[in-house]
Amino acid sequence: MGKFLGIDYGSKRIGLAITDDDKIISSPLDTILNVEIFKFLDKFLNTEDVERIVIGISKRLNNSDNLISKDIHIFSQKISKKFQIPISFVDERYTSKIASTIIVNSHLKKMQRRNKNLVDKVSASLILETYLNLIKNNNNDSTN
Repeated sequence: MGKFLGIDYGSKRIGLAITDDDKIISSPLDTILNVEIFKFLDKFLNTEDVERIVIGISKRLNNSDNLISKDIHIFSQKISKKFQIPISFVDERYTSKIASTIIVNSHLKKMQRRNKNLVDKVSASLILETYLNLIKNNNNDSTN
């Protein structure tokens, strides 16, 4: 049984998060430049047992796709083709705002709070946490 990898896709940077072996907790992992993501994934996926990739999908408030949605789908197709790992999508609306709030409340120094890399990987962790909650709730619903 492998871990889940969470991805917060961005045109410049991609935030990453990973679960523990029991898939209970999501933790920020890293932020990688978009142009370097496949090099990173090649190395990472050869050393870690990842059974599913969870990608945040960006939507407008009316639930329609926004400008980056097409790029996210192209990116996910490339991942699927190259690594043959199942992919799930999670609505990522507000994750960057929530991540920023978490970072502000974490009592980090001002310069650390301004680090966009930190926001990206915390956002990826929130995307992954959302997915974990969804599967947990679905499992609970099926047992009732």
